[in-house]
Amino acid sequence: MFQSQFFEDYEIGASRQTGGRTITETDIVLHAGQTGDFYPHHMDAEWCKTWEPFKQRVAHGTLIFSVAVGMTAGVINPEAFSYGYDRLRFIKPVFIGDTLRVKVSIKEKRDHKKPELGVVSELVEVVNQHDETVLVCEHLLLVRRRAA
Repeated sequence: MFQSQFFEDYEIGASRQTGGRTITETDIVLHAGQTGDFYPHHMDAEWCKTWEPFKQRVAHGTLIFSVAVGMTAGVINPEAFSYGYDRLRFIKPVFIGDTLRVKVSIKEKRDHKKPELGVVSELVEVVNQHDETVLVCEHLLLVRRRAA
């Protein structure tokens, strides 16, 4: 689905929230295969039983980031594209069976060096089924300004 939204249309404080998505063992195994990150923290259930403080496998932070980005990408805005991510932090571990939701809020708008564009900063907050924040970052969008 396409929905045009120009720089001027973004309102600071506006937010949206996704539905839930449960992280599975398959997610972790596929991500390990794609990235080559087979550290025991993610892959070895028996080793993790002896590992403090979690005693269980944890999902890759990069997996959670990727899943969260995908969860927020429902509507295509032909006037904008991703400029990158800043201030990415893994706040709490995510375990097999955790269900995640993502809240995206417009945090800031600013000018870009190209006058026909603006930068929109979205605060991305990922929470688990206990409403605990597990990941935060800022998503930067380059957005076309409405023609004068």
